[in-house]
Amino acid sequence: MTIIEAIILGIIQGFTEFLPISSTGHLTVAGKLLGLISEDHPEQWTSFIAVIQLGTLVSILIYFWKDLWNILVDFLKENFKERKSFSNQGFNSRTGWLIIIGSIPVVIIGILFKDLIEGSLTKNLYVISCSLIGLAILLAIAEKTAKFRKEIKDISIVNALFIGLAQAFALIPGSSRSGTTITGGLFVGLNRESAARFSFLLSVPAILGSGLLQLYEALEFVDSSMAINLIISTLFSGISGYIAIDFLLKYLRKNTTFLFIYYRIALGLIIIILLSAGIISV
Repeated sequence: MTIIEAIILGIIQGFTEFLPISSTGHLTVAGKLLGLISEDHPEQWTSFIAVIQLGTLVSILIYFWKDLWNILVDFLKENFKERKSFSNQGFNSRTGWLIIIGSIPVVIIGILFKDLIEGSLTKNLYVISCSLIGLAILLAIAEKTAKFRKEIKDISIVNALFIGLAQAFALIPGSSRSGTTITGGLFVGLNRESAARFSFLLSVPAILGSGLLQLYEALEFVDSSMAINLIISTLFSGISGYIAIDFLLKYLRKNTTFLFIYYRIALGLIIIILLSAGIISV
């Protein structure tokens, strides 16, 4: 991998992590086209993707630092110092609980299917193209049926668990973490901006956990040149991720998600065409 390739991959990761179009899908297509994915050791590519996600985690922490700080402070205060019941806790502390509850499904499923997720099946471009199109259809259904009445303060424990289950589907490449969670948010009645905002907050534990775990596991095959590429990709993913967060939140205040729906379907079809023509391999 060259430095230029590392920069390109970092930019792709940052923009596509937070837009509902699948970072893993885009990175895998790019990796296939650049010849960077080893057929014998596909887990190395999984580790690379998970590690550079830490850059996008930093972008979330910076963008939402005030929200996250207030959530942390109030959560610790109202659960360990004052020990209030959930119903009597304030907005920030309850949001902390919702993030924890919503993170449970992806943790359990991620651990149970770790080998499958890191294997070659999840790098299969047919799987990715079908996921791109399938989630686009679900998101379109959510757009047509959603009531858009709820904000984050209205999310219940059941709602958080449902959105968390939706996030677990993001373990299938091509689905998109933001795509699945925004879709789940719309299905439970959130307005678009609130669905996106909760999606970003919910992604913090998942990205942190997977990134640190894969960073530890990646150390066994990361040499000095690979380490430099990882740092560069992570840096650029953080910068582009911040831009993507700001863009999406502002965009969804006045627009639907159909732009991303059409894009996902078009990309999925293009991948299938390229595979059929033999331009790229599975």
